Amino acid sequence: MYENRLLGIGLISFLMLFSIISTSYAELWELVIEVNVEKGAIYSGDSVIVTGKVVDQAYKPIRGAEVFIKAGSYTTKAFTDPEGVFKGEIKDFERIPGTYIVNVIGSWYGMTGLSSTEFQVKGDISPVSELQEKLSTDEAIKYLSSDESDFEKNPIGQTLFKYYHKLLDELILEQKIAQKPSEDKIFMEHQRLIAENLRNQAIDEFKPGSGTYDGIQYNDYINNLNPKIKELVINQLNFTKNNFAEAQKIRDDILANGGTYEDARQAYLDRISIPKETLEEFNKEKIDQELEESLENNTTDENSENQ
Repeated sequence: MYENRLLGIGLISFLMLFSIISTSYAELWELVIEVNVEKGAIYSGDSVIVTGKVVDQAYKPIRGAEVFIKAGSYTTKAFTDPEGVFKGEIKDFERIPGTYIVNVIGSWYGMTGLSSTEFQVKGDISPVSELQEKLSTDEAIKYLSSDESDFEKNPIGQTLFKYYHKLLDELILEQKIAQKPSEDKIFMEHQRLIAENLRNQAIDEFKPGSGTYDGIQYNDYINNLNPKIKELVINQLNFTKNNFAEAQKIRDDILANGGTYEDARQAYLDRISIPKETLEEFNKEKIDQELEESLENNTTDENSENQ
């Protein structure tokens, strides 16, 4: 009974005390911060672009507010423009796949505000990346950069020192495993080298040459053409080949007869410059010729059948 009375008196006293506190002191944050991440999902190593706006309780933009942006152990700073807008970039955010929180703290003449948002790091988690994540924290760096003797009188410090150094040993081992090629990769690389050596031996023996108008590549190209256009393409290539040969002959003749190099070069260029109309006329002639040959063959076949 007595304990209940004390509890009631205490509760009433607390409510009376709270009621006399000014409203401005009761507000946790004086500034309101809107924040978002431009890309909701990134890959490890990408930059995190954080944008937002800082206003007061009346939603009036705050100009020149200092904005502190933090995501994990990564931090950056920005300032608001006359509209209260800010933009910050955390470069090279190298973290394992998962969800991360961005905390934004704004301050302006003693007024403060806090807001946060989330973003995703995409990808697959590997043993190496997971260990790297654990060893990249401020606490891990502290113990990895210390000596065990620094924690002789600190049992917790000794435990954490051994824990992080054990993780470091595991990371080194996982990196060695990841870098070691598998048996399948070794076999495939061995087969690739054998095939490459055999190909080089064949090239040395037969000397096929790549060829623009002849050789192994040219033959492969021609053999894979649609049969309907194969003959026309061959004629076009031969026409171009002959045109180049004639241009080279004209150039050589001019030089042999005492002409200047510039004259020979210009004559060569004039000869190989084939107008569009010339090519169209050439194509039309070849198509008409093929039609005539086809009609003649059909007529011959009909006469043979009638006889």
